Amino acid sequence: MKRQVKVGKVLIGGGAPVSVQSMPNVKTSDVRAALPQIQKLEKAGCDIVRLAVRDERDAAAFSDFKKETSVPLVADIHFDYRLAIAAAKAGADKIRINPGNIGDDEKVGILADFLGERNVPIRIGVNGGSLDKKFSGLEMADAMAESAMYHASLLEKFGFKDIVISAKSSSVRDMIAAYEKLNEICDYPLHLGVTEAGTLRRSLVKSSVGIGSLLLKGIGDTIRVSVTGDPTEEAVAANYLLKSLGLRGGVDVVSCPTCGRTEIEVEKLSEAVEKLAAGYDKNLTVAVMGCVVNGIGEGKHADFGVAGGKDKSVIFRNGEKYKVVSNDEILSELEKLFREYDGKQF
Repeated sequence: MKRQVKVGKVLIGGGAPVSVQSMPNVKTSDVRAALPQIQKLEKAGCDIVRLAVRDERDAAAFSDFKKETSVPLVADIHFDYRLAIAAAKAGADKIRINPGNIGDDEKVGILADFLGERNVPIRIGVNGGSLDKKFSGLEMADAMAESAMYHASLLEKFGFKDIVISAKSSSVRDMIAAYEKLNEICDYPLHLGVTEAGTLRRSLVKSSVGIGSLLLKGIGDTIRVSVTGDPTEEAVAANYLLKSLGLRGGVDVVSCPTCGRTEIEVEKLSEAVEKLAAGYDKNLTVAVMGCVVNGIGEGKHADFGVAGGKDKSVIFRNGEKYKVVSNDEILSELEKLFREYDGKQF
């Protein structure tokens, strides 16, 4: 089991639930633009929010964010240890910085001592596309793992071990191999991700294969699904991924792929049911099936669902027929069942 790191109110590693991370895509110093994105990410199920820190104005903005949100915040810094200190003073709960990029041991020591006194952890993040030349003779996965451990060793000199490690690549194969290597050689919690994964559809495929395969092996403690576009899509996708692996609770909406027997608008209805289920934290499976021929049987694993008919459809519970309703009543009947299972109004 990996050692445990505390980021604000969220635990990473040590048997804690796998957490979800994302980043706003606006300037951090633009509080009016960044704060709504932070709040939207939190509402979408994001446990930790990371923000880019380019200068002192970005670092200072953390004090404004901490007044308006309780979600743990990470300051993402490339080179300047002074910005890391400034961000931590302003309320950052974790720092993302690579010690080897800071400059020298004295600066690393200053940062390690400062953050250690305040119990603020560091994430070391190596990227397959920007490795130090000293690792150029190694296979990519080995180079990423060795690079990460090198950065960790610079902190360990000063007794700092409150560390999380990531080893991201745009290559799914390299990313998987690097994390498998790290899992063997260190006990630091691992932050999983496929970097530069592309727009939503492409990212969903790459991240599901890369992150999902590692999680199935018990590797990984926190994740980011990287998407070119709306950051909220990252949080939503990450939560779906965790739910599909049984690593996060909530409603699982299953729906058939449709065929010539389909009698209802399965896609439209499924999307409406997903909206109903948003924020519902009980472990339920709800099925939306396009026909009555196979619908009830194939949806029997669900707690409840619908099997579509031409004018009327069957609502079923635990694989048994519950009632027949007109097609324009399907959604309202499913909503009643949500309320019954939940015991509260949506």
